[in-house]
Amino acid sequence: MTPSSSLRALAAAVLLSTIRNGAALDMASRRSVLATGATATATWLARPPLAPAATTTAAAPPAIPTWTLENGVIEGSVVQMPLLALNTVGLSAETTEKAVSLAVASGISHIDFHPGAERDGVGRYIKGGSTENRRAGLFLTTKIRKAPPGTTSFDAANAAAKQIDEDLLALGVEQTDMLMLRDSPDKGVIQTQWRALEEALRAGKTRSIGVVNFCEGALGAVLDKKVTTNSIVPAVNYYMLHPGMGSDAHGLKSFGESRGVKTFAYGAVGEPGPAPELVSGAALDPTIDRIAKAHRRAPEEVALRWNLQNGAAVSVRPTTQFALGTSTCDDTDSVSGACRAGLRSRADSFSWSLTAKDMEQLDALTAPDGNPTLFSSAGCPDAFVFPAATATTAQSGEAADQWWLPRAPKSSRKA
Repeated sequence: MTPSSSLRALAAAVLLSTIRNGAALDMASRRSVLATGATATATWLARPPLAPAATTTAAAPPAIPTWTLENGVIEGSVVQMPLLALNTVGLSAETTEKAVSLAVASGISHIDFHPGAERDGVGRYIKGGSTENRRAGLFLTTKIRKAPPGTTSFDAANAAAKQIDEDLLALGVEQTDMLMLRDSPDKGVIQTQWRALEEALRAGKTRSIGVVNFCEGALGAVLDKKVTTNSIVPAVNYYMLHPGMGSDAHGLKSFGESRGVKTFAYGAVGEPGPAPELVSGAALDPTIDRIAKAHRRAPEEVALRWNLQNGAAVSVRPTTQFALGTSTCDDTDSVSGACRAGLRSRADSFSWSLTAKDMEQLDALTAPDGNPTLFSSAGCPDAFVFPAATATTAQSGEAADQWWLPRAPKSSRKA
């Protein structure tokens, strides 16, 4: 019962009692009691209604910090790049669409995808908004396919330009927010394809341009003015980085950043599959597990936070259930599924921090080690050698949207 209804009942009881006992009162007294009851009732009923009880609402998604890109953009333009991205690698079109929806709900608006099925899933999400402009809230990052071995520089540049137009059409957008170029063992191919990206930037087909898995030698192909006519420095270099590799990624981080190229990291828990030390704490060295327990976090959360505190932007898979060329986001329970929970956990990475001592200890780890440009071409050292079945499929064209090809390893990481 509300306060006003309680007062009405009380006033009615007083008046009824007065009427029932009216014979013992003279008329003036009766009128006085009636007037008093009426006045009291009117006064309470005239009060403004009480505010409704507070209701519990869902917490707003966390705010993801951004970089203002200094390179890889049109001079004078302002491009804000969110520091945390959803990595859709290995997802189907259907699961990519689902992962993008869950990422956005978790506060992650930067979507990092490959051409092909992943791109199509992103396009399905964008086009699925019947009354909302879903494109406006996203930062779209995609990559140029590797030129097949033996491709001429001229043909490689034309293929890049053609793919850019095809991707925009498939996505249903006028521009992406970042285009990234993969390396090639042929520096001439790198340079002509980079010029194709520069032209796309100037034409408004993208807002920024960067590179993928570029070792020092590949970066030199676009940075060394003695050997190239390219004029725009890449905004970012996208490569693998996780605890155990050292905070400087075997020198690649400082090499690029000293030249204005920021680090955009993938593989915070390892590639091509998760390293046990980075997801389960299973390691001879208990450092990661001990730090995780001290912060009441999972080991993979520590690995991601370490990357962020070392000044890198990071692209994350939605869960740790992945392997070479595969990933998952198959939540049937949209409230508590693993994909949603994983993305919420990753978005929460900016709500806490590692201590200076934590960072010092994590920086000093030497395992699990890795090659930052693991998925590069033969033009960079120690490139990953893909299984024969994967290589055959990729070379036959059955997996044209895949970003890998088998390459023989080299002996030095600075080629």
